[in-house]
Amino acid sequence: MSDPRTTPSIFTRGAVDLGALRPASKPTPSAQAASGPAAGAAATPAAGPATGIPGGSPAAVIDVTEENFQTTVLQLSMTTPVILDFWADWCEPCKQLSPILEKLAAEGGGSWVLGKVDVDANPRLAQALRVQGIPMVVAVVGGQLVEGFTGVLPEAEVRRYVDAVLKAGGVQVAPAEDPRMDAADDALMSGDLDEAEAAYRKILAESPQDRAAESGLAQVELYRRIEGVDPAAVLAKAAADPDDLDAQRLAADIEVLSGQAPEAYERLVAAVKRSAGEERDAVRKHLLSLFTVAGPDDPAVASARRALARALF
Repeated sequence: MSDPRTTPSIFTRGAVDLGALRPASKPTPSAQAASGPAAGAAATPAAGPATGIPGGSPAAVIDVTEENFQTTVLQLSMTTPVILDFWADWCEPCKQLSPILEKLAAEGGGSWVLGKVDVDANPRLAQALRVQGIPMVVAVVGGQLVEGFTGVLPEAEVRRYVDAVLKAGGVQVAPAEDPRMDAADDALMSGDLDEAEAAYRKILAESPQDRAAESGLAQVELYRRIEGVDPAAVLAKAAADPDDLDAQRLAADIEVLSGQAPEAYERLVAAVKRSAGEERDAVRKHLLSLFTVAGPDDPAVASARRALARALF
């Protein structure tokens, strides 16, 4: 399992034979009798409590294991979309993303179910679904895998992903405030950076103060900067030479996409302190671009802006 601190966020895609994911051993008759859509939904891991939905619907948050995947995910997904959250106790970014997913699942009122998968306890399931870094999110709709993402995204981006999954499952969702933004976000999530950039720029040409479009465009630029790089090598190079400002900027990009935004901000503030002139201004602008990715309401951005001001003045 890759360490999320060195694995950048990527949108996952590719065929996975979900039907091949069967329990390793045949369940006993008593276990078969106890199985059902809510099987395995007793206690939710430390990341958050299970939430019951009234009226006999499945819980909003369930535990998914290799043994109950067939009933809790595949069968349930025929009637209710299931979004899977792959996590582990040691994963700090997971502790940032899981509460967002659990909150949205509770708000969903049974329109979808969040399945929590502990990768350490379920390595076969993680391998079958090609989990290469955590946190990782994918969905299952009608027994079919829906592409997702790795790393931590802002709540607004996660909410848009959930809405996309519900649409794929034929679930009616509230209309988007701006269909142009939906198209731009869809292009970004599918990995078409050129189309996403054009869509975000078009929105900004018509609405220059659109913060969501600014954030989307900054994400496009961020993904382009880390395309084809070796995260571990970049982070090692940055650690070995703090004065290599190019390495520091690229390392900060990787940290942001790995859910380590506060560490990225600290890295670049320190680089601002060690630099001068045009190099210092380049680092400052890079840091501001990362602030734009997160958006102005992120508490970590507010704290980092104060640290940047102190470093500059």
